Amino acid sequence: MLATYLNVYYTDVLNLTPLWGGLFLAIFPIISKVIDAITNVIMGQVIDRTRTREGKARPWLFLSAFLVPLTAILLFTVPNGSDTVKVIWVMVSYNLFYSFAYNIFNMSHGLMVPLSTRDSTARGSLSVFNQITTIMMSGILVALVFPMVIMPMIGADKSKWILLMSILSILALPLTLMEYFFTKERITEEAQQAGERDKLSFALQLKQLFTDKYMLIIYGYFFVTTIGTTIKNLGLVYYCNYVLGTYNDGRTQTLVSVIGGIPMGIGIFAVWPLAKKFGKRNVTMVGCMLIAVGSLICWLFPTNLVIVLIGQFIKNMGGLPGSYVFMALFADCLDHMEWKHDNRVDGTAMSIYNIIALVLLFFLRVEKQLPREQAEIKARHARQ
Repeated sequence: MLATYLNVYYTDVLNLTPLWGGLFLAIFPIISKVIDAITNVIMGQVIDRTRTREGKARPWLFLSAFLVPLTAILLFTVPNGSDTVKVIWVMVSYNLFYSFAYNIFNMSHGLMVPLSTRDSTARGSLSVFNQITTIMMSGILVALVFPMVIMPMIGADKSKWILLMSILSILALPLTLMEYFFTKERITEEAQQAGERDKLSFALQLKQLFTDKYMLIIYGYFFVTTIGTTIKNLGLVYYCNYVLGTYNDGRTQTLVSVIGGIPMGIGIFAVWPLAKKFGKRNVTMVGCMLIAVGSLICWLFPTNLVIVLIGQFIKNMGGLPGSYVFMALFADCLDHMEWKHDNRVDGTAMSIYNIIALVLLFFLRVEKQLPREQAEIKARHARQ
């Protein structure tokens, strides 16, 4: 929800576009991503050095259950006041959420699949079902309900945005606690029983990660696919409003999301049997080819809704393997490095994984945000 609509809230509800000549919404996320990258590294080291009976990631998952709802609500409860007050509130709340609370949750949650079991088949199933829930909620809430029903209802009414996002944020508390109480770090328990070795220095951990060819392939794949996902998240609402359809028509974005997202529903039943039969790596490689074909179709005919929908369908068919089995591949690489070096670097590996996404968002936001903000200011001045 936040990846798709937080920027819409800043531009259309809070009207922050004119601030600093259109530079504010381009500059402050850049500063925040730098902070986020630093806290990712710190959090990775903290997790790797955490030793408790509950494991090394789960204690932080428990803490995040309370931090995430609180800081998410703060994102939207920007007080009415001077521009200076708004700027300070937005910057502080944004960093409290992304660089602190969500960072803790994302790191600990992301490690639960690699740390739950060494059984490759079971881990693949965990990865698939973990992604099913994410994709289903993304498809139902973000792609269907929000643009078709909720956006026309709440419009640019700040109080309605705050109420809606507060409800969704509070729901995260019991759900995250459920994850904490009903998961187990079997890999961590094995290491503790075997007498865990002293942790490597950060420099040696990085060397271990970046000299492993399989982890480099995983990071490279994630790098490329994240570029596409980030561009889509940043531009989808605006693209549907100004290129394919009319502003907030409640139809165009829904069609793009639904038709393009149908393969994700099919994938629930198809992707894991295919991965077990042909291998996780092989089905992911075929998926990459389909992503390229679908993306090319959309790029060649960006204003034709029917052709774009066909391209989105093909593209998302190709995205199935990566969406559902990526964390299983990531966990396999962590096991390989443990076998090779007799040491686990789960937290550091996850921090690098997150930093890749942050760096891409950093550059893509600079590239996309500044021209759009300046264009909006010029259009507003022209109307005035």
